[in-house]
Amino acid sequence: MNNLNSGYCQDELRISKDENTQKTELQAALTDTRRSPLQKYQALAVGSTSFLTLLKYEVLTTLLGPLPGALGFFLRKIFYKSLFGHVGRGTIFGKSLTIRHPHKIFIGNNVVIDDYAVLDAKGSDNQGIILGDNVMIGRNTVISCKNGNITIGDNTNIAMNCFIQSGKQVTIGKNVLFAAYCYAIGGGDHEFERTDIPIIAQGQVVRGITIEDNCWLGAAVKVLDGVAIARDSIIGAGAVVTKSISPFNIAVGIPAKVIKHRNITDEN
Repeated sequence: MNNLNSGYCQDELRISKDENTQKTELQAALTDTRRSPLQKYQALAVGSTSFLTLLKYEVLTTLLGPLPGALGFFLRKIFYKSLFGHVGRGTIFGKSLTIRHPHKIFIGNNVVIDDYAVLDAKGSDNQGIILGDNVMIGRNTVISCKNGNITIGDNTNIAMNCFIQSGKQVTIGKNVLFAAYCYAIGGGDHEFERTDIPIIAQGQVVRGITIEDNCWLGAAVKVLDGVAIARDSIIGAGAVVTKSISPFNIAVGIPAKVIKHRNITDEN
């Protein structure tokens, strides 16, 4: 099933007939007794059963991944390109990155990915992660797919310790500012109407998130699944966005409410 065409992330639920238990997709993959530990690792980290692909991934991430200083930047700039689906010119990779399913990660020109960031494009039938030109990904920031897709437009700046996750589609436009500790969770709401079975067995509702061009999210903003933030909007620090925001608005609070409309000048 292709999650891009469904409102429900049904692939997240796997029922093990042997154990008669309900598991998420990740749990099922990691506890599958039919796979060896190496096969589980390949499925989770590399996304390929090819031994040569695994060998290249291990050599590059083990030897060059933690290498500090200018030498580390230089060697990763040269050799990391072979891991990814595409890497543009001038891209800088920080040290100790966590990279999963790199063949489904496509990176534009002059992108900067700071130390300890996570680029995780895992999924069975998703397209993965697309980063536009001049994108900056801050230290410790996590960009993670759960069989979904994440697209980040040109000139967008994602600060440190942010978390962006997609079970379907998360689209972030051009010239967007994410302050530190922002969360955009495009998937993760669980069904819970039934009480005769655990919540983990009831599946997830996945709608997706859209943040249009020129928006600014203050520190520690939370954007929930199903929300669209229209162009040139500002979300105040600490806000929790539970409903969509119209263009050129300023919203604050929990839940976020519009408090002001920005004047639209002739230049806009």
